[in-house]
Amino acid sequence: MDKFAHQQLVSENVIFRFLVSPDRRILRHLLLIVFIGIVLFKGASVIENPVVIFVYFITLFYVNMYVLVPRFLFRNKNLAYGLAVMGILIVVAVCGYFFNPFDKGHILNIPLFSFLTVLLLAASSSIKLFQKGMTDKQLIYELEQSKTYAELEQLKNQINPHFLFNMLNNANVLTKKDPEKASQVLMKLSDLLRYQLYDSARDKVLLTSDIHFLEDFLNLEKVRRDSFDFLISKEGDLSGVQIPPLLFISFVENAVKHNNDTTKPSYVHLYFVIRNDELFFKCINSKPLLKSVGSTGGLGLANVKRRLELLFPAAYTLNTKESTETYCTTLALKL
Repeated sequence: MDKFAHQQLVSENVIFRFLVSPDRRILRHLLLIVFIGIVLFKGASVIENPVVIFVYFITLFYVNMYVLVPRFLFRNKNLAYGLAVMGILIVVAVCGYFFNPFDKGHILNIPLFSFLTVLLLAASSSIKLFQKGMTDKQLIYELEQSKTYAELEQLKNQINPHFLFNMLNNANVLTKKDPEKASQVLMKLSDLLRYQLYDSARDKVLLTSDIHFLEDFLNLEKVRRDSFDFLISKEGDLSGVQIPPLLFISFVENAVKHNNDTTKPSYVHLYFVIRNDELFFKCINSKPLLKSVGSTGGLGLANVKRRLELLFPAAYTLNTKESTETYCTTLALKL
């Protein structure tokens, strides 16, 4: 039984690679062209212009596979796709009335040609939908694996001991100098840890909640560093917008980590804009006069990029820009 299951799994992987892998794309197309050519060759006795029919079938197949199906079926516009197919059949019927591609003695030329057209459209649509289903299945698997890895990483990094020690030490000092401020620090620290431990365990969170988490984080950093300031700007209707949790914290942590300068004030400015069903995020931070050793994005930003690729395939843009005084990260997401 185990041997049979293993053989079946290997067979499925071979089929998957053949139908989906870009490396086998040329072979797939060549087999398709040869298949259509053989079919037309077999029916040469009833086809008057096989070359014209061959070009028509190939053109129809690829237009449907790479234009109609992605534009309509992939976007759940089934009615629009149906109307497009009806339009093609009407054009075929009208053209068939004046131009008979089959033998003149063939009575059912137009219905037969229409049937072959529908059959070809159904075949190409099935192939494209099957490819998308296989790709989506693989993507879901990778996303689940990435989520598991991210959760493990989150458990290891939920509480930065150095950061927590500094905050508690600052709160202890403030209890004697400014008890009210010490209470505020502890409340913000409590909110930050609660969000990071519990709220972020969900698949989606409110954008406003994630921004509030970033605000708590930056406020605590401001308490720790006297020469640090930050700005959070919000534009557009942010209410009700949901995003994956902790999507921006790596950018902000990186900005805070690499802008510490004892010779001048440092800052982090965050901008959130909702416009035309898109979310635009910008993080600008000051740069120290003396660049610290190893001040790179590190593994955190690499994980964010991979996560964006899995969550928003072909639906995001991430850019960075560096000047002598600032470092800027911009992220655009289609909601």
